[in-house]
Amino acid sequence: MGTMRVELSRLIVVDPEVCHGKPVFKGTRVMVSDILELLASGEPIDRILKEYPSLTREMILEALNYAAKVLKGEAHVRFFEVPAR
Repeated sequence: MGTMRVELSRLIVVDPEVCHGKPVFKGTRVMVSDILELLASGEPIDRILKEYPSLTREMILEALNYAAKVLKGEAHVRFFEVPAR
């Protein structure tokens, strides 16, 4: 049995083989938590987009939307045990 990529939203995925299974933006290795921390520290979206050219404004807004859903209990993060190789 191999590892499984899980789509948490349209633009956010979890893959045990990418960034230790932490949520990343689809098609990137940019962790959603890193972008949320930048936003929380007051970093403007336009500056984040310059620093991370693989991201789009839509991806950043999706991260905020997903975080809100997790806090409201409307989205869940599931962890799967992956057998050792």
